[in-house]
Amino acid sequence: MKLIKTGGVTTPLGFKTGGINCGIKKNEKNDLAMIFSEVPGATSIMTTTNVVKAAPILWCNKVMNNPYKQAVVVNSGNANACTGQKGEEAVAATANKAAAVLGVQPEDVLIASTGVIGVILPVEKILSGIELLGAKLGSSQEDGDIAANTILTTDTVKKTIAVEVEIGGKSVKIGGMAKGSGMIHPNMATMLSFVTTDANIEPALLDQLLKETTVDTYNMISVDGDTSTNDMVAVIANGMAGNLPLQENTPDYEIFREAFIYVHKTLAKKIIRDGEGASKFVEVEVRGTKTKDDARKLAKSVITSSLVKTALFGEDANWGRVLCALGYSGAEFDPLKVSLVFSSQSGMITLLNDGAPIAFDEDEAKKVLSETDIYIVVEMEEGDEKAVAWGCDLSYDYVKINGDYRS
Repeated sequence: MKLIKTGGVTTPLGFKTGGINCGIKKNEKNDLAMIFSEVPGATSIMTTTNVVKAAPILWCNKVMNNPYKQAVVVNSGNANACTGQKGEEAVAATANKAAAVLGVQPEDVLIASTGVIGVILPVEKILSGIELLGAKLGSSQEDGDIAANTILTTDTVKKTIAVEVEIGGKSVKIGGMAKGSGMIHPNMATMLSFVTTDANIEPALLDQLLKETTVDTYNMISVDGDTSTNDMVAVIANGMAGNLPLQENTPDYEIFREAFIYVHKTLAKKIIRDGEGASKFVEVEVRGTKTKDDARKLAKSVITSSLVKTALFGEDANWGRVLCALGYSGAEFDPLKVSLVFSSQSGMITLLNDGAPIAFDEDEAKKVLSETDIYIVVEMEEGDEKAVAWGCDLSYDYVKINGDYRS
């Protein structure tokens, strides 16, 4: 697998994108983006588990009865969530307009929104913007970067990735862009992720792969414990690389699968690194559980604990908070078997060994936790399964950002 350092959603063959300001955001930053595939592509989506679903999520779930799509329209600055019938009418109008401009059917268009909840979407601005944006779409790296920046809200940096693999003698590329900084919690959150590939793969197999991938990537991250109304991961595979259709349990499929998971995992971790107000990136690995589900529960429980997160912000090796979070995870284990290690590039400290606390130097612990990237490894000694979750600390700035988000 080759990493394409400056790549994104326009890296695979046949994809165009772009972004403009259509007047949703007060600060005149770009707020409307589109992704367009030259040919219909096999498509799979995963959407929020929140019972309260935004209008664009309802639309996307409805039109996926035909798993071939050709376009995505994304606006930032307004979530079009909790907007009732007007919100659903706005989505339909957006899809109809994009279809007319791009020469496709409305059902070929996915819609996504991110921003403030409960505000009526200024759909006329979006419709006018689509008319302008349709003529500006391009396949350059710059076009991809413009789109990646357009979909951001409280994010501070764009989040893109692209890789290349060889399958059946053909160059196959996978590119992606994502947004997400707050309202990020396991089982998806206020995050949008769009992945494009020129691989030839049937919709059913793509759908199976995305479900498998989501469990150990986006569903293993948390910034603040809030699951959004708008989150979605969408993948379009247009087959323009010219490889034979991928088949499960073959060497070619395994090559593609590894690269596919890498792209999504990278985007998920970039979301955490840009968590609202975050100063620490935290990786929690839980090893030695009876089941994979237990390992996931335990790791996610640690990264979502507010007390763990605030301790890490204060660079305090308060390992008791980690053990407490493990205890209420819902997984069964023997606390007297648990071992716990904190590490960073400044060193490693063992805090607990087989349930017994280990004396440690507070100054050394402070040094370890002073780094930006913190790693927590928990050994359970219950079995052979393991899982990794990613989170961040909880800082004063998180409260500041979300205290005046609507203004």
